Amino acid sequence: MKLTVVGGGSTYTPELIDGFARLRDTLPVEELVLVDPAADRLELVGGLARRIFARQDHPGRIVTTSDLDAAVEGADAVLLQLRVGGQAARQEDETWPLECGCVGQETTGAGGLAKALRTVPVVLDIAERVRRTNPDAWIIDFTNPVGIVTRALLQAGHKAVGLCNVAIGLQRKFAALLGVTPADVHLDHVGLNHLTWETGVRLNGPEGEDVLPGLLTAHGDTIAADLRLPRPLLDLLGVVPSYYLRYYYAHDEVVRELRTKPSRAAEVAAMESELLSLYADPALAEKPALLAKRGGAFYSEAAVDLAAALLTGSGSPHQVVNTLNNGTLPFLPDDAVIEVQAAVGSKGAAPLPVAPVDPLYAGLMANVTAYEDLALDAALRGGRERVFKALLSHPLIGQYEYAERLTDQLVSHNREHLAWA
Repeated sequence: MKLTVVGGGSTYTPELIDGFARLRDTLPVEELVLVDPAADRLELVGGLARRIFARQDHPGRIVTTSDLDAAVEGADAVLLQLRVGGQAARQEDETWPLECGCVGQETTGAGGLAKALRTVPVVLDIAERVRRTNPDAWIIDFTNPVGIVTRALLQAGHKAVGLCNVAIGLQRKFAALLGVTPADVHLDHVGLNHLTWETGVRLNGPEGEDVLPGLLTAHGDTIAADLRLPRPLLDLLGVVPSYYLRYYYAHDEVVRELRTKPSRAAEVAAMESELLSLYADPALAEKPALLAKRGGAFYSEAAVDLAAALLTGSGSPHQVVNTLNNGTLPFLPDDAVIEVQAAVGSKGAAPLPVAPVDPLYAGLMANVTAYEDLALDAALRGGRERVFKALLSHPLIGQYEYAERLTDQLVSHNREHLAWA
């Protein structure tokens, strides 16, 4: 089995390598190719990756290259984890929206749109090259904004599934609170990427007992603190929103915070510099503890599980992924990409049935889905007017004066990445 990681020079990659090494019985990788244009980073990450495999006696071969076509040739699956513009672009995404009093964040609001505009054309070019070289390969997208990027891939006819680590992280947190193993916990997870709610927490499969009410009663303070949302809100909702919902439920509070502290991009850039220094140590043969603070916790487990289900049928039968709606949520278009539990196998991901969704959540999902449709149109066809319409439609913006200013800022800060600008 050959797997290719596009963006293999990312500081995330050792997390992924560690999962491949530990879970080799689930996903027997014979060749792992890390491809990245940043040769210096790739050399450091590739060296550590080989040492991790050797430390854990993994027999697979790790190859590093900047040649994308060679990297994807013959691959059974291609994982996308790239960041167009790097942390410098992320720094801008997280700062200039604050000038209008709007959240600055890399996956939602104006910053999220900027990332989508930079990313979608690049991902589609990569996917076309994968299809020319190996049309049977699966594309697993971990590149944000996952929902929009996955929708672009599926709309273009690629064999693609989107992946996020939010659900698997919550599954493990709930399992720890309940004193059970993660495999015992099934989430009733519904929404869009980075816009999801846990409407049930079931033991032993989708038909198991829903223990969410008791979980909130016994551990509501802990869950609320993790989400940085007030406990009474969780009690009122009776569900567990993802931490990204704080950008919606406490928008102005978040903006005040973001204006008074260093950006997450600045923190990550400093962390990446330290991580790369650690990776350069020839004695290091495991992922360092610092990597846990970088983000992407449990990404490796989710990626291995998904790849195994798609390629060998040995992964978990039900997984939270990003895939086409196809009537699962009747208030959304069939071609919307939703994030729900799905049956995953060699033919892809088929969403499991979802109970009727409360209008409180359905309304916001419908609004953000409409924004994502406009955002994808802007990413594919360009033009200031399309960017403006996408921003105007976003529930975190919604005022024409803000949308006008943010459009100008977005184009100004991203001109080098926008072919039409």
